[in-house]
Amino acid sequence: MIDAVGARPRPRVEGGREEEILEAAVSVLAELGYDRLTMDAVATAAKASKATLYRRWSTKADLVADAISRSKGCPLPEDVDTGSLRGDLIAQSCGVGGFTDEMPMSVIAGLITALHRDADLQKAFQERFLAPRIAISAGVYARAAARGEIAPDADVELLAMTLPAIVVHNAYVLGIAPTEDLILRVIDNVILPAARGSQAS
Repeated sequence: MIDAVGARPRPRVEGGREEEILEAAVSVLAELGYDRLTMDAVATAAKASKATLYRRWSTKADLVADAISRSKGCPLPEDVDTGSLRGDLIAQSCGVGGFTDEMPMSVIAGLITALHRDADLQKAFQERFLAPRIAISAGVYARAAARGEIAPDADVELLAMTLPAIVVHNAYVLGIAPTEDLILRVIDNVILPAARGSQAS
């Protein structure tokens, strides 16, 4: 069986050490970025031998892919049904694992410069980190559509990309950390009016 980055799965590290190593990998990634992350650095942070890491993960891409999908430091946003599109978006964006959660955003920052150069890493990031979050977001908009909060002529796919796009632009282009105020402004001034489509006029 081949895993998401094309390598054959290796034996798991015994006991709770594997989780400790994954947590250490996320911390090192957030601190140093992917380009400067080394197996030595992760081994030191996890107080493990480099041989232990290589028995389980053949490359740092393997290790990072596992870490960003399984580490408690990169939790998924809560999929809370608040009864409204606005409430769901706030809960998803401002809670644990959301845009205001420092660690997931630091992980993205640590990966962003390498994603366009490392095809295996990009594939793993999309499948293991992004896909579950996109699925939660799709559920938010599907519930809103079922409640009649989204007009038939609204571009739901574009709506779903709007908040992440603005947050990422502010964080990684302008250097402005995501805040609840920014998220509320985008929801109230961009997403909700656009969701109403022609019904707003």
